[in-house]
Amino acid sequence: MTLLNEILEYNEAFVNNKEYMEYSTDKFPDKRMIIISCMDTRLVELLPKSMNIRNGDVKFIKTAGAVVSHPFGSVMRSVLVAAYELKADEVFVIGHYDCGMSAINADALLEKMVDRGISEETISTLEHSGINLKHWLRGFDDVSDSVRNSVSIIKNHPLLPKDVAIHGLVVSPKTGKLDVVVDGYQKD
Repeated sequence: MTLLNEILEYNEAFVNNKEYMEYSTDKFPDKRMIIISCMDTRLVELLPKSMNIRNGDVKFIKTAGAVVSHPFGSVMRSVLVAAYELKADEVFVIGHYDCGMSAINADALLEKMVDRGISEETISTLEHSGINLKHWLRGFDDVSDSVRNSVSIIKNHPLLPKDVAIHGLVVSPKTGKLDVVVDGYQKD
């Protein structure tokens, strides 16, 4: 059985048994917050439980490394939509210790792309069109610095209301302990 078929079979039973009822909520986050976190599998259940977050409490945005890489990218657009349309008024950027993005080597990643069938010509074409793939694919050296940088991009966005608190934290993927990097209630 394929993974898709396994999921669809489970989903059919889930819907038929009305198991979705316990998750019913509306589109507005009850805790009026947005969490930008890493896509790491260790955080899927641990992070919400460590923060007392339930279904319907927050808007979750997941990226590799909890990184906001561009002020006019899709992550920032999602933050703005949540702030203006979905009543969210706090943002939590939450990186984690032992993050795979701290070990990303852009050259090695490009080699893996070639090994999986991406042509050198495609990579060369992208780079000649002005895309610095090594810069775009690179990770970070320090998770706290990365969180601070993402907080800064959000906080200084010209379209974000100044009354939105932007926090930066780092979570342990082993224990769920949160360390504050940026307290968004503190004024600069």
